[in-house]
Amino acid sequence: MTKSTPDNLPIPRLYKGIALFTPGGDLIYCIDPHKQGRWHSHLCAALQEILDLPEPPHFLAPCYTATVDHWLDPQSQQVKTFAEASPAVLKHQAVLNAIFNTGNLVWQPAPWQEGLCDRMVLATYHSSFPQLWEDHDLIVNLDLSEQAPKYYPPAITVQKAPLKTYVLRLFVVGHSANTERILKNLHELLERSLGYPYTMKVIDVLTNPEQAEIDQVSATPTLVKVWPLPIRRMVGDLDNAAKILQMLGAMDNL
Repeated sequence: MTKSTPDNLPIPRLYKGIALFTPGGDLIYCIDPHKQGRWHSHLCAALQEILDLPEPPHFLAPCYTATVDHWLDPQSQQVKTFAEASPAVLKHQAVLNAIFNTGNLVWQPAPWQEGLCDRMVLATYHSSFPQLWEDHDLIVNLDLSEQAPKYYPPAITVQKAPLKTYVLRLFVVGHSANTERILKNLHELLERSLGYPYTMKVIDVLTNPEQAEIDQVSATPTLVKVWPLPIRRMVGDLDNAAKILQMLGAMDNL
């Protein structure tokens, strides 16, 4: 698999980078110039949405992560780098150097997490999270610098077919007859016209206002396309098949 890094990849001088791999080889990462915390949780939550997992795969964090820290030594005023990767992902050093623009840096093995990274322990999650053991050639740069999370295009190019699936969210108020009608019509349209697998979660803004705020939903019904990028929204008229397919980028399937 051939991967390359764009020449104009914006990498700050001082930052902390965190990468989370899946057992199948997919990758989601972030570059944080402010060195804030809880990035592993954000990466797991994003993987849940993109791969339609039943819950965030927090069990990956101790075993499939890599971190790099570019910090300024106050005494020498020199930028220094510390990089370590879990033993399971050390084989991905070339990819890590590409996304973090660290040249031919040799990554150090992270301390072994006794009892957490045993293969037999991880295998117990396979039946509930089969998508994690599949290779979708997925490389996502997650940027949470703004209040609303956004999924940005990969910072490196994968010379294979992209992940052929759609991740959709339908925001509604309550479960009325109109909601059932919209849902039925959407399923029929998507089954007939998309040509690729899809998942669509129905979210009631009355019981889940936090998710509505994250997705910047201020009216219902709203259909949000989370994946593939770019993120798009359609508010109100969900009976217009042509507009829905145009929003999904699926007009060629009409």
